[in-house]
Amino acid sequence: MKARLFGAIALMMASLQVNGATPVKIYLNQVGYYPDEEKVVVLEGIDEKAKLTVSNSKGKVVLKPNVARKAVSPWSEKTRFIVDISSLKTPGRYTIACEGEKSEFVIAKNALHDLSVASLKLFYLMRTGVPIEAAYAGKYARGVGHSDMHVLIHPSAASPGREANSVISSPLGWYDAGDYNKYVVNSAFSIGMMLACYEQNKDYFKKLSTNIPESRNATPDILDEMMFNLKWLLTMQDPEDGGVYHKLTTPNFEGFVMPSECKQQRYVVAKSVTAALDFAAVMAQSARLLKGSSDYAGFASQAETAAKRAYEWAKANPNAFYNQFKLSQDFKPAVNTGTYGDMNARDERFWAATELYKLTADGSYLEDAKAVKPARFNAPTWGNVAGLGAWAWIAQEGSELHSEMLAQLKDYCDALVANVDTSSFQAPFGDKKSDFGWGCLAEGGCANGVALMFADRYLERGKYMRYALENMDYILGRNATGYCFVTGFGTKSPMHPHHRLSSADGIDEPFPGMLVGGPNPGQQDKRDGNLVYPSNLPDESYIDVEGSYASNEIAINWNASLVALVCWIDALKGA
Repeated sequence: MKARLFGAIALMMASLQVNGATPVKIYLNQVGYYPDEEKVVVLEGIDEKAKLTVSNSKGKVVLKPNVARKAVSPWSEKTRFIVDISSLKTPGRYTIACEGEKSEFVIAKNALHDLSVASLKLFYLMRTGVPIEAAYAGKYARGVGHSDMHVLIHPSAASPGREANSVISSPLGWYDAGDYNKYVVNSAFSIGMMLACYEQNKDYFKKLSTNIPESRNATPDILDEMMFNLKWLLTMQDPEDGGVYHKLTTPNFEGFVMPSECKQQRYVVAKSVTAALDFAAVMAQSARLLKGSSDYAGFASQAETAAKRAYEWAKANPNAFYNQFKLSQDFKPAVNTGTYGDMNARDERFWAATELYKLTADGSYLEDAKAVKPARFNAPTWGNVAGLGAWAWIAQEGSELHSEMLAQLKDYCDALVANVDTSSFQAPFGDKKSDFGWGCLAEGGCANGVALMFADRYLERGKYMRYALENMDYILGRNATGYCFVTGFGTKSPMHPHHRLSSADGIDEPFPGMLVGGPNPGQQDKRDGNLVYPSNLPDESYIDVEGSYASNEIAINWNASLVALVCWIDALKGA
């Protein structure tokens, strides 16, 4: 552990001093650029007359680029220079050098394919209740943990048919994040985000293999993976009234131990309106997309029935919001794990009504969707899922809300890209203080990237994809920290994510393909872990330390946004 920590510090601190002045730093996409797309590098510690060279793998200088423009940080006032090397189009490995400092980069036709596979494969590694086998996971194989065959009904979830402390079975599903619990709201959002991408790129996903136990069946691997979690979600619905439990959890977070060493009793906790509506939405969406499946015969019918019952329960219980503070005052044991609390269900109702209408063509769902439609588009997050509903309408050309949602998307995306050409790192993401915070790389960088991909497909092909790629570049290393924020990729990536499985498995390298939360000036974990962040600046407030749950945790919803963006890009550019 110490060796890894010191290595990370050494990487962070290593830079070349030029005449005792500011060290030269080179920020670029550390994974790969596409031959015919924009390629931008950002340099710090140079002046506009600095001599730059780009050499191929044989050491031959193939380009002497000039600085395109100056960029001044809106917070630190650091001066950086934008260098455009887009004229390089031949696939290969290159080195850009300036005043003794140099960095390698790759141009490849399938630049992001390995990242696409790893980001989706992460969900297999996060499965619960089954052994993770060496044939599919290699050195990350592990035994069964949390079979969840003996789960108790928490007193907050008791109903006439299921008394407090009675036993139910609720197996399968994914671990949620750095912890070992399972949350309906976040699981449903994660599936919805990935299925939005699947529906736009079905032919790509038919061919994409992630080497999971189901890879040889007739169903695309992405749908197989979704089914593993959908089977769990079905167990979270009360068969008596159709309500949906908010989460399956231990009373307190487990320590940083392997699942087989966890000892706390697990409970299903309190039904909530947001869980019921997210459940209804994703069951309806999945029923539509898996209708006629030979591998999952009967699922579509089961999911449709479950979706309708959950929706009706939510309509009958519109104020059943999850309030963990009150719950823990009223019931024992107290629950202190992740809340996914949300006191407004309009966005969940819009998504659920939209998906039920698309599945059933029942006009009552259309009227419900119209009654709670958003006034403006926002990129979807677990706490505001209206964007998933908007994408569903946009994907159905000729539908009643198609034009309205598309106009909202245009306004949103045009605002995103308006200032890219004066931004610090030549990207829509990362030039406003509000861009940074908990999970920002996913909820801002990736989710906005997917919005731009929708805009490119349904508004003007070829206009917006460039900007989605720029957000990808930012995440993969062209940012103020110099980190490629996806584990296992790039030359400088997180080694100590806040992730119990990676911490406790005895393997130096964390699971590959995990997107960490990213720079978070709130630094909410400082008081808990005596952490010392290297900077308070919004875009540099990141620390690769296990205890940093505010900047260095991973989560399925964040990885779902990464999957949606990188797989869509790979589908169009890497094929």
